[in-house]
Amino acid sequence: MPAKRATRLRREAWGFAIGSLFFLVGAVPFYQRAVGAPVADLTFFVGALFFTAAAFIQLSLSGRRPPRRGASRPDLYDWWASAVQFVGTLFFNVSTTDALITALNSETKVNSGWRPDAFGSVCFLVASAFAVVATTERDRLWDPSARTWRCTWLNMLGSVFFGLSAIGAFVIPSTEDLVSLLWANLGTFLGAACFLAAALLSRRPR
Repeated sequence: MPAKRATRLRREAWGFAIGSLFFLVGAVPFYQRAVGAPVADLTFFVGALFFTAAAFIQLSLSGRRPPRRGASRPDLYDWWASAVQFVGTLFFNVSTTDALITALNSETKVNSGWRPDAFGSVCFLVASAFAVVATTERDRLWDPSARTWRCTWLNMLGSVFFGLSAIGAFVIPSTEDLVSLLWANLGTFLGAACFLAAALLSRRPR
């Protein structure tokens, strides 16, 4: 593997690892109470920036444009996984930015603060599904060492947890309560833990 590409793969892995760590810490209720809403939302905001930077590196490695006709099936699915994931991180950028601005400009309300949004979580689930398909024929990928089935399944599990978190964070209109505050935080924590593990496992191409 060219040294430049190997370096970018490591940067991608560390970007996802750092972003996941920020989300993991931000989802801990004790941390949220200790630092207050603005700092907690800033934690998610910074984490989302690392996610987006890492997702952009992954997309650029897979090719910024869709593979041409005749490209291998794994390469096609890998590109779609990267593209959809990048869009998902942008949704998280929007939601974390909105939550941070709200926390800085108004009094914190009950159940306020950032929670995983549905659009970003759906994108992560779809991207993970594409990635799992791509790694079924890993030997035909643009670089067989770039993706592993362990990492793709960990990311799939993390995406499921983020999806559960988004459901738990849904606000019931009649009561303005969350469906489940427990899962809103726990889903984020467990999802971030899975993303962190996957990123650390892939930090060095094999």
